[in-house]
Amino acid sequence: MPHCELSYSDDLGIDAKAILSEVEACILRHDDGAGETKGRAYPAPIFHHSHLKASVVLLSKPHRGAAFTAALQQDLVALIAAHLPPKCWLSVDITYSTATYHTEFLE
Repeated sequence: MPHCELSYSDDLGIDAKAILSEVEACILRHDDGAGETKGRAYPAPIFHHSHLKASVVLLSKPHRGAAFTAALQQDLVALIAAHLPPKCWLSVDITYSTATYHTEFLE
């Protein structure tokens, strides 16, 4: 299951929940077996220059190589940028979990 964290200056006036939903849909378009994306948003009231950083973490899989990562990043940048006002910075970081990462749904 992917994770997405949005850290951003709170002057942007964005709908973080909508962005997280679109990020999940984008990841599923690239890999329909990815599962739900666990998302969190952290608006920062204290900042220097308007910006948003999206950190996306995926499980390592053989089909998620350089081409997959580049295509996903390009689409994520485009979809997130569509939510941002002009004159702000956008960063998108895609990383992969290590072999020791464990996740499970607790019931």
